[in-house]
Amino acid sequence: MISLGFIPPAFIQIIAAIILPIVPKKLRSTWFLVSSLSTLIYLWLLPEGTSPQIEFIGYNIVLLKVDALSKIFAAFFAIITFIAGVYSFHLKDTSQQVAALLYGASSIGVTFAGDFITLFIYWELMAVSSLLLIWAQKDNQSHKAGMRYLIVHLFGGSLLLTGIILHISDTGSILVEQLFSRSSVANWFLIAGIGLNAAIPPLHAWLPDSYSRATVTGSVFLSALTTKTAVYALARIFPGWEVLLILGTAMTLYGVIYAVLSNDLRELLAYHIISQVGYMVAGIGIGTELAINGSTAHAFSNILYKSLLFMGVGAVIYSTGKSKMSELGGLSKQMPITLVLYLIGAFSISGFPLLNGFISKSMIVYAAGEIHNYTAVLLMNLAMVGTFLSTTLKLPYFTWYYKNEPPKDLEINPIPFNMHLGMGIAGFLCIFFGIAPEFLYKYLPYAVNYEPYTGSHLVETAEILIFTFFAFWIFKSKLAADPMISLDLDWIYRRPKNFVKRLFIDGVLDVFDLTDIFLKGVVKTLVDFGKNPTRSVTYLISPVAVKANPEFDPNTARPTMLFVISGVLLIFVVVVALAIL
Repeated sequence: MISLGFIPPAFIQIIAAIILPIVPKKLRSTWFLVSSLSTLIYLWLLPEGTSPQIEFIGYNIVLLKVDALSKIFAAFFAIITFIAGVYSFHLKDTSQQVAALLYGASSIGVTFAGDFITLFIYWELMAVSSLLLIWAQKDNQSHKAGMRYLIVHLFGGSLLLTGIILHISDTGSILVEQLFSRSSVANWFLIAGIGLNAAIPPLHAWLPDSYSRATVTGSVFLSALTTKTAVYALARIFPGWEVLLILGTAMTLYGVIYAVLSNDLRELLAYHIISQVGYMVAGIGIGTELAINGSTAHAFSNILYKSLLFMGVGAVIYSTGKSKMSELGGLSKQMPITLVLYLIGAFSISGFPLLNGFISKSMIVYAAGEIHNYTAVLLMNLAMVGTFLSTTLKLPYFTWYYKNEPPKDLEINPIPFNMHLGMGIAGFLCIFFGIAPEFLYKYLPYAVNYEPYTGSHLVETAEILIFTFFAFWIFKSKLAADPMISLDLDWIYRRPKNFVKRLFIDGVLDVFDLTDIFLKGVVKTLVDFGKNPTRSVTYLISPVAVKANPEFDPNTARPTMLFVISGVLLIFVVVVALAIL
């Protein structure tokens, strides 16, 4: 039994999600906020330690393991679930509210899972609940994107489960703990399964494909939870794996390149999730205490400013019904509050001083310098140029400015107050932690000995931002938001889709159809034979009889003749059977 003090926090939101459909419709949004806030308060009061263990199929299940790393990540997920709940307060779609609560609960469940079985159950719940937020858009594009999302995450779940089974086979342990062996096949399956959820290339294309097609409110949850849950898992299990430093550094550049090329608002921001998660993955690969602190802090910063950015473009999409920069422009006078709040997130993600991105991203870059990996430092700073160029300059310029007035066919609808309120809360926290980073640093997994506001760091940041601004202003016409298609690595598995469909879907269905037709024919024949054996035999031999006598008609054949033929056939069958025996 588990005492009340050791109830996993995820259970609060799971139970709340189950109860939500029977709550009066007018109170469901309030119920959502109360449950997420209750989860945050409860998990923050939990003492560090491990819950009593439950025996299952010979293994000890640890539903609740609390330490500094799990506690702070879980708090991040509860905070953003609450903020996104405020943003979506106007929503009356019960299925989306239930899915969002389960999504937040499963992310929190992963962080407190002390064994791989519990982790895997929450991991798959996270995939299913997030899928529902994509399908909730209820159009053809979201349906197809959701199917691709489902297939990719089934594949990722299979990789993770294979790694878990092999790990248990190798070690006899199901505990979630740091793994050191670089030669273990199980560990590489685990890192691949987790890496897919972290959107590490080449296992990343599902993210921009699906996040840009989810509902306006659903994309806020999506931007904050899945990838950061994977970051937690990597930090818990694989700190110090050098391959993660290489992959993470490559991610920082890969994401911004595609973001600069994007025309769709949410697709651009989705590619930046890949880039920003790259900093976190690189920090985990470095593996020092400062780097792990940096990855943890940057996960929180990213959750705040990335959700704020998705809320900002979501408000634009909600108001105009358009998601392409080429279809927008001139909105600065019609949507000034949205613009200001969006820019807070945009300057935050660009590492602007006095905002939270400045105090977290620099920890990772500094940690890379401490181990003298100046290539990683250079590439991560270069990625910062692409981030500022695309999110802070290109997207707001072509969305809110560029044209004096919005397109004449663009209908601008009012935005609910709660959407701006949710953005305001996220924006306030971006500023608060940027000005007072100690309120975040003191809760990080390790003691922090780092000062972000140094003269050299401020000068370096100013040089990067000013240079990028002038470069954009000179070449902005070349970056015009024109409709275009940027081929990503998903082209590789989309290309043979027709062949795969014919082979594994249409082919299988054809076999089932033929089998069904054959079995129905056999059943019909047996039923007809049972009703009138002689008539059935007559129809069976009629082709032979017609050849012998062209005037033979089975419908008018005399019963005597039928009995004679049936008797001859019966004698023939008996003789053959005796001969065989």
